[in-house]
Amino acid sequence: MRHYGLIGRKLGHSWSATYFARKFADEQIEADYRLIEIPVLGAENLPNELDGYNVTIPYKRTIIPYLREVDPIAEEIGAVNVVKGGKGFNTDWTGFVKSLCEKLGTTEGTIKRHFDKALILGQGGAARAVLYGLKTLGIEGEMISVRGKVAKELSPYGLIVNATPLGMTPDSDCFPDIRYDEIGKKHVLYDCVYNPEETIFLKRGKERGAIVINGVGMLHIQAEESWKIWNNQDI
Repeated sequence: MRHYGLIGRKLGHSWSATYFARKFADEQIEADYRLIEIPVLGAENLPNELDGYNVTIPYKRTIIPYLREVDPIAEEIGAVNVVKGGKGFNTDWTGFVKSLCEKLGTTEGTIKRHFDKALILGQGGAARAVLYGLKTLGIEGEMISVRGKVAKELSPYGLIVNATPLGMTPDSDCFPDIRYDEIGKKHVLYDCVYNPEETIFLKRGKERGAIVINGVGMLHIQAEESWKIWNNQDI
């Protein structure tokens, strides 16, 4: 029996355990996946006894000093969401890129036909993974803080990504306070939040005619990429 898990401060919103439980059952894998809430992160409470684990809010960046090694891509991003044997990796960026291309029905090589500039709401670990993912696509990305009302003009950005927890269950009535009246049919709104599947951010974008994408695809893809790492398929 192998053991995996997810660490974070509050995990009531997480679908990861359900996802992996279904995967283990479908593929007849003898393993379990645990949700491990850690109020204050430190080297002493990392679950190093597990065969591998994921990292979520708010520890994707602060876990780095406690790891024995960090993969070069995760180091460049400045955030870790997967750990195996004390080594940190990042699969969020892959989940973002692949899910974005799939939802738009395009490839990584042709996605610039849809937009060449993106605005990333947030400056944390998820935002940095999105920024790196956009870089691999040759798309200019800009991260901004969303504390309070965002006065940024939106017309120059074809893609707007919510890379914050705003709108995540149980706080589903929250949303980034941006200039929604400037959003139109030429915009794509991507929300890294997956629970609920339609946040207020996406609902308002849809009402304005924008293409909207939630974080479910990103969740699934990054999870499968994590599995590859834990099974020595992608190190």
